[in-house]
Amino acid sequence: MNSITRFILVEPSHPGNVGAVARAMKVMGFDDLVLVAPRYADVLQHDETISLASGATDVLAKARVVQRFEEALDGVTTTCATAMTPRDFGPPTEAPRTLLPALAQSGHSVGFVFGSERFGMRNDDVYRCHACISIPTHPDYGSLNLAQAVQLVAYEWRQALGGFTVAPRTQAADWADAAAVQRLLTHWEQALVAIEFLDPATPRKLLPRLNQLLNRQQLSVEEVHILHGVAREVLKHVVKPAG
Repeated sequence: MNSITRFILVEPSHPGNVGAVARAMKVMGFDDLVLVAPRYADVLQHDETISLASGATDVLAKARVVQRFEEALDGVTTTCATAMTPRDFGPPTEAPRTLLPALAQSGHSVGFVFGSERFGMRNDDVYRCHACISIPTHPDYGSLNLAQAVQLVAYEWRQALGGFTVAPRTQAADWADAAAVQRLLTHWEQALVAIEFLDPATPRKLLPRLNQLLNRQQLSVEEVHILHGVAREVLKHVVKPAG
């Protein structure tokens, strides 16, 4: 599987920002854009979107619209949230220039996730990510426009990859993508409820912590299959057929 770089916009609300994001991506050599539940279903064809894309219409033409965050994760093995402040149960938060060079050498397929212009990223979506990027800003005013944030991250990522003068990196291993990890987490949640280790009425922060545990391990496809097998066996012995 070839490495990819994907930019994921969660619930974008302004068509102009989507167009400007496409432009920001294209000038840095990226073209994989996914929108999760945008405010306007036809945002990719909106006049303002096309105008602000300023020639990056090929990025818009290739872009996908999905309804759930998990649907944007196919093929992605490492997800990086973007947030101004760390979350108590979220992944480690670092500046782009600190985090990205090592990530660029890893060979991972990376998804950079940006929240809505109105409220940023929800905690639950941050919890699902492997890392969190916080762009250093003035302490008295840290608000960045969505397209500006994408431009900064895209630039730092391109620099971490070596600019435009080196051969593309190769995939280092057969890692499970983030969508597969989310399916595994759902399967384990069912098993943990079945053995009464997890009370669905008061889940507290068990699932976000398990999510981070799985992300830190960077599971292979085969390891995900093994852990699904464990969950199936647990459910087989706990959940008895009706009748």
